[in-house]
Amino acid sequence: MVSSSQFEMKVSREQVAANRRRILQAGSRLFRARGYDAVTVAEVMQAAGLTHGGFYGYFRSKDDLIACALSDVLSGSAETEIDLASYARQYLTPTHRDDLAGGCPMAGLGAETVRQTPAARAAMTAGLRRQIDRLTSGAPGRVGLERRRAAIAGYSAMVGALILARMSDDTELSEEILAATRDSIAGKDQASPKPVRRRRKSTS
Repeated sequence: MVSSSQFEMKVSREQVAANRRRILQAGSRLFRARGYDAVTVAEVMQAAGLTHGGFYGYFRSKDDLIACALSDVLSGSAETEIDLASYARQYLTPTHRDDLAGGCPMAGLGAETVRQTPAARAAMTAGLRRQIDRLTSGAPGRVGLERRRAAIAGYSAMVGALILARMSDDTELSEEILAATRDSIAGKDQASPKPVRRRRKSTS
């Protein structure tokens, strides 16, 4: 029989774990949406529905939160194998482009992570390795090395294309980048692409 004190300790531990997950999820979304430097600890705690003063009961510092949030979001997929072309079709879409907070951490935070702590860079690198391994199994090629190279090239193209598509203030150009990269990864013939009409910006 479980005593009342043991039950209270169990509930407390479960609540601590739940609160920590809320902080990780809130931090991950805010960092992806706005970047590391633009987000404060107070904003993360507010988004998690918790008080600012309780932060240091869960993480040593903002740097610790960044590293843990990256590790958490990058280990979220349970898939062990991903078809490269199918993944590109899901990844290179206007919906994903516009979802900064819920989008790919590699595209949203990769460049900024270069200037973060070794722990943050290690978390990002571990996530990159896992993603390459998953994509390798579903990439084209006759032998493992060919498939791995195809996975690395394909994923690099996806991340780069998403960054460029988000950067552009020209919607048609942005969508052209996404479509061209999708077709390239799928191996479609792009010799005669459909012309893209461009809206001229007013000079007045």
